[in-house]
Amino acid sequence: MKTTIKYFALALIALLSLPTVAQNQRDLDNFRYRDQRGINQFEAPKDTITTFDGVHVRVGGASTIQFQALDHENSGAVQLVEIGDNFNLATANLDLDVALYDGVRMHLRTYLSSQHHPEAWVKGGYIQIDKLNFISEGFAEDLMDHLRIKIGHMEVNYGDAHFRRTDNAMSTYNPFVGNYLMDSFTTEVGAEVYYFGGPFLAMVGMTNGKLNQSVSNPGTTSPSFVAKAGFDNQADLDNLRLRLTGSIYHTAQTGSAYLYSGDRSGSRYYTIFTDVDGGGDGFRAGRINPNLRNEMTSIMINPFLKYGGLEFFGIYERAKGKAASESDERVWNQYAGELIYRFGGDDDLYVGGRYSLADGELQGGTDVSVNRLQLGAGWFMTKNILMKMEYVNQNYNDYPAGDIHEDGQFNGLMIEAAISF
Repeated sequence: MKTTIKYFALALIALLSLPTVAQNQRDLDNFRYRDQRGINQFEAPKDTITTFDGVHVRVGGASTIQFQALDHENSGAVQLVEIGDNFNLATANLDLDVALYDGVRMHLRTYLSSQHHPEAWVKGGYIQIDKLNFISEGFAEDLMDHLRIKIGHMEVNYGDAHFRRTDNAMSTYNPFVGNYLMDSFTTEVGAEVYYFGGPFLAMVGMTNGKLNQSVSNPGTTSPSFVAKAGFDNQADLDNLRLRLTGSIYHTAQTGSAYLYSGDRSGSRYYTIFTDVDGGGDGFRAGRINPNLRNEMTSIMINPFLKYGGLEFFGIYERAKGKAASESDERVWNQYAGELIYRFGGDDDLYVGGRYSLADGELQGGTDVSVNRLQLGAGWFMTKNILMKMEYVNQNYNDYPAGDIHEDGQFNGLMIEAAISF
């Protein structure tokens, strides 16, 4: 235990000492900024001009801490643990991004601390290929001006919501504290091929469908398919930007699809809906996991509209599948809309709201729904330092008698300080 504490302390000291070094590092090609400039970037931009002048290592990271003042309640059939107002465990990420060759980049993210795992562990990484000059100078240059290849054990690019969510300590892109109700996020081994053609984009990918990699359970492996297509007029057209994408994720897995339970770092709402015996939602508190882990197909449509400082982001999602023990398919839907207004010098201040609704069928046949309201505000003290506050109110509707969520509700205030670089 002492060794773990010492290791964690040294890692945090090293992380907090890195911003000064990072300020002297140039930004990489084909790279999404890890600070305020990365807001409303989705896929990393496709650059055609190179700055490569040799192998370059960019060390970055993120650190956050929250003050939580939430209350939770239910019907009383299941006794909830008493919670109070206090600070949560600080979370931290360490990022290594390496320019390996002209048009070839590697990314690796390590969670130094998270709600679910206080010890350090690797989230995943990938290699991104935007040029084929390593074969020969200018090889397929006209083609690669529009194509990108990503290969690795990586975050699957399903939908646009995962570009606006908090990834453990990386919360700069999220205008709120909590993530979405049905929080689609998974890391799997696979490859994705992208096409960028002016305002149009497309992607097709294939993974092995497994979150936990192992050769000892071959019966749970089958290919998963992911695809995305959309339009994004990123050019400044009368200060108006419109992006619209549609995505699909399909797996024929037998009981091992993790699209809605793949984030092992943990929710931002600590200990809510945990019973006195230690059961309940655990580290996924506040999220909705429909447990569609077998023969699942999910689609997501995301509109994004920005005019001046006002922006809207929406989600329509439909997931169909079943648990390994079920013979009949179930359906879950998610609807979400958020409206943000950014203002002040360099849009350093913002206010906004998000409303989310998820409904579907539990195992056993009961139709339920969950709705959440989030009201937030934030201040970028610098492009690397963000202070934000959120009021959240979440209600569980029509859950059966004896379920921990029967007549369930939680609400209250979250304050988060975030650093990213």
